Amino acid sequence: MAATHLKQLCEETYTKLKKVSMELERYLNQVTLSGLVAASGDPEEYETYYRAYLSDLRHLLVYCENAYDRLGVSLRRARFNEEFAEEVLYQVYHTCINSFYYPKGEVYEEDSRYAYTGQDCIIFRKQVTPELQQLTLSLSKVFEQLRNELQYYENDYIAKKRRHKEQAQV
Repeated sequence: MAATHLKQLCEETYTKLKKVSMELERYLNQVTLSGLVAASGDPEEYETYYRAYLSDLRHLLVYCENAYDRLGVSLRRARFNEEFAEEVLYQVYHTCINSFYYPKGEVYEEDSRYAYTGQDCIIFRKQVTPELQQLTLSLSKVFEQLRNELQYYENDYIAKKRRHKEQAQV
């Protein structure tokens, strides 16, 4: 991958992750578990669900903040280190993107068939507040872009690292 393309990809990813982090932080600072449960109308059914949802969002926030911090370090270095940048983009794919699409609490799932129709591809396990639904769907658009841009780092990057390791051993 050309260094200029890689640097541009890092800059775009940095910007998107910073935006995601700001949206998540804003939401998490204004919402409470008790407020979400009260809005649901069924405390027993929703408390565990919203607890898991908020936990997943907090983890996602930490992953995104760590990733954009590391991308910032990569972009601020006097000499752009391609190997470090590729490692960070790999981490973005495998922590941030996978964490969004496969939340530990399984509070929603992706139905990729909807992505091809232009519809929202996130299917919620339970009905959520409009604010949480809107946040999740807006994040899905950003993560879909990131996933498309960083698809290389799912398999090809690891294969490249293995080849280099094997060649170094010979």
